[in-house]
Amino acid sequence: MWRAGSQTWLHHLSKAGRLCVPAINVNDSVTKQKFDNLYCCRESILDSLKKTADIMFGGKQVAVCGYGEVGKGCSAALKAMGSVVYVTEIDPICALQACMDGFRLAKLGDVVRQVDMVITCTGNKNVVVREHMDLMKNGCVVCNMGRSNTEIDVNSLRTPELVWQHVRAQVDHIIWPDGKRIVLLAEGRVLNLSSSTVPIYVLSITATTQALALIELFNAPEGRYKQDVYLLPKKLDEYVASLHLQTFDAHLTELTDEQAKYMGLSKYGPFKPSYYR
Repeated sequence: MWRAGSQTWLHHLSKAGRLCVPAINVNDSVTKQKFDNLYCCRESILDSLKKTADIMFGGKQVAVCGYGEVGKGCSAALKAMGSVVYVTEIDPICALQACMDGFRLAKLGDVVRQVDMVITCTGNKNVVVREHMDLMKNGCVVCNMGRSNTEIDVNSLRTPELVWQHVRAQVDHIIWPDGKRIVLLAEGRVLNLSSSTVPIYVLSITATTQALALIELFNAPEGRYKQDVYLLPKKLDEYVASLHLQTFDAHLTELTDEQAKYMGLSKYGPFKPSYYR
């Protein structure tokens, strides 16, 4: 069982035949993707930026790199606060979603001179490199909401001609020879984990998902899981969601026997195919 950050490594081990035990991909479960990645980031991005950069969002131009669940959450929050949001994306499906949600799709290099903030949300590496930062305007805020600390090429800023000025916790000004400075938050680490808090409700959902994945692996009959990477069974994913509906005093509608037969489903789920995300 694992969370964000290690899945690529484990997939590489599996493909190379070097994975010694079965692994369940908790990070790609629906409950984790929606609540930890989408809904949590939709709130924590604003909290993190306020606490660190102490800026207003109305009228600011922002480039959000990546329109997965994290990018969707960040973009929606900033748009609601009156920011002009540009989205960069490599996946045409996610790009189309961004366009349909009312965001401007662009390449980072085409808008980097004009934006007030750049937020990475891709899970990739070197999304923002030195060439981009050389073009940014004075005072541009740069931060990462994606995975680990690989998205912003921070090492390229550690050169003799640039001056680092530590302003306060999680805030550094990088000053160019001509006096231009950019505001780097959390030294490129995941911003909300460095500067904000994760609500206990979201932690409960994620922890429940992890616990159920471990129980599934422990109780599974011999031979069900080989030394490979698996998704969390959809039945367990739905069970996590149903447990947390109690918070809202929510009541699920139940299928009748006739409806269940018509849909080809069990009355008790799972209601979505295993590949649904």
